[in-house]
Amino acid sequence: MELTETPSATPALRAALAEGVEDWKRRVHALAHEIHGYKELAFEEVRSAEAIAGLLADGGFDVERGTGGLPTAFTATAGSGELTVALCVEYDALPDIGHACGHNLIAGASVAAALALRPHVDELGITLKAIGTPAEEHGGGKALMLERGAFDGVSLALMVHPVQDGVTYNPAGTSAQAVGRYKATFTGKAAHAAAAPHLGVNAADAAVLSQVAVGLLRQQIPGDHRIALYVAEAGHVTNIIPERAVVEFECRAFSLREYEALLERVRRCFEGAALATGTTLTVESTEPLYEPLLQDDALAAHWTDAMDEFGKDTSPSAGISGGSTDMGNISQVIPSLHPWLSIPGADVPIHSHAFAALADSPEAYGVMFEAATALAWTVAAAASSPGERERFLRAAYRRRTFTQEGTS
Repeated sequence: MELTETPSATPALRAALAEGVEDWKRRVHALAHEIHGYKELAFEEVRSAEAIAGLLADGGFDVERGTGGLPTAFTATAGSGELTVALCVEYDALPDIGHACGHNLIAGASVAAALALRPHVDELGITLKAIGTPAEEHGGGKALMLERGAFDGVSLALMVHPVQDGVTYNPAGTSAQAVGRYKATFTGKAAHAAAAPHLGVNAADAAVLSQVAVGLLRQQIPGDHRIALYVAEAGHVTNIIPERAVVEFECRAFSLREYEALLERVRRCFEGAALATGTTLTVESTEPLYEPLLQDDALAAHWTDAMDEFGKDTSPSAGISGGSTDMGNISQVIPSLHPWLSIPGADVPIHSHAFAALADSPEAYGVMFEAATALAWTVAAAASSPGERERFLRAAYRRRTFTQEGTS
């Protein structure tokens, strides 16, 4: 897409939005810190969702809880303009290591931006939605909500994501991998491990062989593909030949075509292990498919312009080389922005205990509020551009028309 203009909101509006973020800073900081301490897992984010929804209600939003039939989802709405803007809010944590992906910062940035934009929705001609999306780490909350109509009518969707230090703030050209997660179950036959091992069919052996086969396959796949697995079950005592073994695995690639091809090769590893051991095999999906992430060029340009104001590195990016998000599913059908926040001094990888600690640091919260301001400026700039408004509205109209025709 060729960009012919990158207009921004007026200086007065930008100043008002920055002041709005500042006005809510104390309460949003407390909220993000509170969420960090809860460490609630996918679909269990009861306290986090209620705390966020409560603050948005205090800020003048009409809040609907349980969006899409998910108890810990919500939609907070303000305004009635033709252009509908969604700020996605995440708040689930990881098992054992808590907020090692910084979802407390994602929540804080989106909430602060929403609260700052709230007084200006009529001026901008927008309907503003802060949509609480549970279960990003596992469970595909956004994918489920998209299927159930929670994003119907949305013209553009935005959120941010923290990462380690040194990553450029320019999201143009960055992406995230498609990922699918599965459970492979081998079924054999139990027998006494000493008296009659030859009468048993060892499902644990099949689990071992599948790991070896996948390990050898890794040499033969492109460098940006990923396979990960762990043995969830493979016997319980030493004197019984294991009759059941379970291996959970995932595949990732940057396009759906490559992902499907990789998944087929991995399936064959499990099928070969079953054939070699005489076990039977079932493979079932455990989560919705996360699709590749698409960044909208115009939104990326507005975001980069905003981050230039904060003196951030907005040099062209080589692209994010790993990771997945259910925001990818949203981006496939709605113009979206999902930029990366580089936390100063964070020289450790995400999904680690050290990063979880940094997600609750003064440096992280400083970046969070800069991101909130940049999100608000990005929304204002997009809404203030007649050409971009028309493009976003056309995209929403085409999607609505296609959906209606497909269900008629």
